[in-house]
Amino acid sequence: MRKKILITGISGFIGSNVARHLLQKKGLEITGLVRPGTNSIRLKDFDDQIQLREIDLENIRDLRNFLDQNVFDQIIHIGALRGGRKFPKQAYFDANVNATEQIALSAKANDSELIFCSSVGVFGAIPLELPANNFTRRQEDNYYHFTKIRAEAIIQKLVLYGLKAVIIRPAISYGVEDYGFPYTLTRLVDKKLMFLPDRDVMIHLTNVEHLANVFLKLSDFDFKPGSAFNIADVQPVKLPDLVNFISEELHGKPYPKSRTIDYRIFEKAENLARFMKNELWISRFELISKSWFYDVQPAREEFGLKAFKTIPGFHVVTDWYKNLSVRDQ
Repeated sequence: MRKKILITGISGFIGSNVARHLLQKKGLEITGLVRPGTNSIRLKDFDDQIQLREIDLENIRDLRNFLDQNVFDQIIHIGALRGGRKFPKQAYFDANVNATEQIALSAKANDSELIFCSSVGVFGAIPLELPANNFTRRQEDNYYHFTKIRAEAIIQKLVLYGLKAVIIRPAISYGVEDYGFPYTLTRLVDKKLMFLPDRDVMIHLTNVEHLANVFLKLSDFDFKPGSAFNIADVQPVKLPDLVNFISEELHGKPYPKSRTIDYRIFEKAENLARFMKNELWISRFELISKSWFYDVQPAREEFGLKAFKTIPGFHVVTDWYKNLSVRDQ
């Protein structure tokens, strides 16, 4: 009998990579939820292999009706409104919290397994202890992180009543065709617009192939309900080392030392962003001026994961970036 799997967020960076990995397995019947009006180009790899249903996670009524009419053996819930986007708080709460609650309730009612994609953002942009671990204090330092904390709490409460769920918290992911932090960092280095603080900063990224492999393993893994795992590369890297690596890949030489400036300039810029209540710019200044890394050893031991290294693994981004027309702009 074919195993029925539901994936939300299948058109996104993480969701699409997870779906591609699952398609390598036989005996799966996969349904993917996509936001109505999603560009068909983003779904071109799945049209003939995955049943796609257009449902907006913000539309709780439609989501509930869909879940009432369909039963799955496993639900991989990746879809969410990401931080830094200009949506009303209610939209964030519906898509990230209320939708998660409906999915968790459906999974519990139907004895389905739930794999929930949260975020290391539950520890805040900059964790209060390093490396951040399951016992690290949560921080509601922006609304996106608040919604992920609330969603995790709902899941953990339902686990007490029989929900079979596991929580995966990815660090910022890097790979091909994503225009988030790794792309922005690469572009700034390319244009020599990246300024570095004159103090050590350690950052912790995750290769999206590494992350997708975790979800693949979980598709038939006997996990302990309520378990939560931080997912990132085997160890953090020094930001200047990564910047130099990117510069070497793009230009064949290290990044100019003249782009290193007094770290207090970043502190002033961050304080200004806080005064302006601009969560996006607060995060941007924090991510390149303060250290953030996580305890990933429990996940490595539990799943027998390969030790992905950001350097040289980040070359997948620089190789992709070299072929983009935006370089000439």
